[in-house]
Amino acid sequence: MPRPRRTQISVEDTSYYHCCSRVVRRAFLCGDDAYSGKNYDHRRAWVELLLFELEAFFAIDVAAFAVMSNHLHVVLRVDIDSANRWTYREVLEQWHKLFKGDELTQKFAKGELVEAHEVHRLKHSIAIYRSRLCDISWFMRCLNEPIARQANQEDNCTGRFWEGRFKSQALLDEAAVLTCMAYVDLNPIRAQLADTPEQSDHASIQLRIRAALKGEQPKNLLPFIGNERDNQPNGIAFLLSDYLELVDETGRIIRSDKRGAISVNSAKLLTRLNIPHDNWLKLTTEFGKLFHGPVGTLQALTDYCEHLEKRRRHFAASCQHFHSN
Repeated sequence: MPRPRRTQISVEDTSYYHCCSRVVRRAFLCGDDAYSGKNYDHRRAWVELLLFELEAFFAIDVAAFAVMSNHLHVVLRVDIDSANRWTYREVLEQWHKLFKGDELTQKFAKGELVEAHEVHRLKHSIAIYRSRLCDISWFMRCLNEPIARQANQEDNCTGRFWEGRFKSQALLDEAAVLTCMAYVDLNPIRAQLADTPEQSDHASIQLRIRAALKGEQPKNLLPFIGNERDNQPNGIAFLLSDYLELVDETGRIIRSDKRGAISVNSAKLLTRLNIPHDNWLKLTTEFGKLFHGPVGTLQALTDYCEHLEKRRRHFAASCQHFHSN
């Protein structure tokens, strides 16, 4: 039985989550559908465009994504601090980009006078909207529902397009975050949709590589901020060049027709993550099979379960892959 979302998401323990949505019927999200004979590649652009629109509206950052044939992956970071810094008017401005709100919130957003007896109701609505704007369930709802409606209209049918619930995994430490990002970024290569990371269309790794060639980072993706954490903006505490090199080398190893090996530089990164080479390959190729719940070291998993009062540590054996022997 699916577990309630409140038992899977705890921003007190981690702000990073891996979410995956799959289509429920035989028609594909993207790519060539052998059953219907149609090609749905254009739907990849739908997903990517909407994903970045929502990233600008929500207090949620996109760390990685990959739009596949019948499912999509996103690695998200909840930015509670940004949401809490928004003024009342800023909260409503963000929310009204997504939904109409009500007459009272519209009046306040326009700068019109609010009656004294309406203030309590206004503050209550703003508190609800602020919470929703940093809520992964609302983010995924705003991503999946428009895509489903657009696909149903194109297919001239009704009913579910996605499975009933998206899968959500808490990424409990930096090793889990970087491993999951690499797993997501390598999806097109494992599925033989691309030969190299830079050829992986509608995936975050392609955007990062293209921007890196210009000495930049994609504006719509959570940036890599290097190893210095003090006085740094929000971001992933690794060097972008190290990550791109590690993903490229891992992709070459995964492909049977390419020669590949972990370089000395990438080995240092894995050492920092405390992940043996063999375990890294297993994690980045079998992540979806190994984990169906929270991901991290055994200690991080124990702390997470205790905080949420979970009696069992699910997938504790798989978490042992994050330890050097």
